[in-house]
Amino acid sequence: MDTDGLERIIVSLGMFIIDDFQFHDDDDQPTGKILPPQESSCLLAAEVVLLPAEAVGMIVDRGNDFPGSIQKQLDALGHHAWLFRDNNERVTTRALNSYKGDRRGFQYTTPRIRLTPRDLIGSDFQRPKMLHFICSPTRAATIVSEIKDEDGWNPITIYEPIPDRCIPEELPALINVLPSISVLSPNAEEALSLLSIPGPPTKTLVEEACGRLLQLGVGPQGEGVVVIRSGALGAFVASKGREGTWVPAFWNGDEDLKHVVDVTGAGNGFLGGMAAGLHITGGDTYEATLYGTISSSFIIEQEGLPHLTQRSDTIGHLGEYWNGDLPHRRLKVLQDRLQKVT
Repeated sequence: MDTDGLERIIVSLGMFIIDDFQFHDDDDQPTGKILPPQESSCLLAAEVVLLPAEAVGMIVDRGNDFPGSIQKQLDALGHHAWLFRDNNERVTTRALNSYKGDRRGFQYTTPRIRLTPRDLIGSDFQRPKMLHFICSPTRAATIVSEIKDEDGWNPITIYEPIPDRCIPEELPALINVLPSISVLSPNAEEALSLLSIPGPPTKTLVEEACGRLLQLGVGPQGEGVVVIRSGALGAFVASKGREGTWVPAFWNGDEDLKHVVDVTGAGNGFLGGMAAGLHITGGDTYEATLYGTISSSFIIEQEGLPHLTQRSDTIGHLGEYWNGDLPHRRLKVLQDRLQKVT
C-alpha cells in the first residue's frame, strides 16, 4: 500500500540509533577529540545515493529528545525514505561508540526498540522487494517466520549478523536460519569468530570462512550469496557454482588514506549500496558488490552522513553530487581499475 505510487524496493529493519562518541588513547586517557551525536542511518544514506528516496525505507522511532539537527539531515536525504513514529514518553535509542586507540567498543545506553516485519504492516513500507535486517541469528529466525506468514511475499533477504552475537555458540542458530537468507554478510572478524577460525583476518582466512559458510547452505537450495566485508582488504563475494571474487576497497592506496575519516557505518553503507546494486543490475551479485564498495567509499569520507548537493554539469544537466562527486563516476573508476587487473 504505497501512497507514493512507487513500490518500495528496499526496507531496513535496522534500528535507528543516535550514536554518541568517546575517544581515549591506548592508555585509556581522553584524547580531547569531541564529536556531536550522529545518526546511524548509513545503510539508507547509501541506498539514496543510488536510488530515489521513494524506493527505500527505514523506521525512525523519535523520542522526546530527538535533535533538530539530525532531523534536518534526514529531511535532506528525502522525507519519503523515513517512517517516523513519535513517542514523547521515551527517549530515542542511543548507543556509545567508545574508542581506545584503534579498538572500538559499542554499547546501548537506552532501551532498544526491536523491529520485525509486523512493524511494516499497514504502512508504505509493507512487503518490499528486499528486506535488510541486523540482529542475532535467533531473532533472524523470528523475522523469517513472520515473512513466511505473509502469503505471496518472497523478498530478497539481506542478513547482517549483529557483531556481539557472532560467536561460536550462535553457529547452530545461524545454520537453522541460513536456508531463508538470500545474502549473508558478516565482516571478516565476525565470520572468523563464528567459525572458530583463529588469527587476524587475511585474504586466505576470509576465503576459507566464505567457503565454509556456503557449505552450510545459504539460501533456498543453497543458491544464496556470502559477502564478507573485509575493510581495507576489500570484499569477498561467492555463491554456489561461482568462484569467489575479491573486490578491492575504493580507497585502498597509501595516497587514499586522507579520504578515510571515519569508518563507523561503513558496513551498513556497503550493504545499502549492494542492495541498490542488486536492483539496478537485475540480481548480479558481483556487480552489486561494486555498488556496495562505492557506497561505503562515501560513508567513510566524513563523520556522519555524506553531503548532498545539486549541481549542473558543463552542458547544463542537473545532477546529485555526494561529497562533491558522482556515484556513477566512482563506479566507472572501479570498473576500469578491475578490468586492468584482469
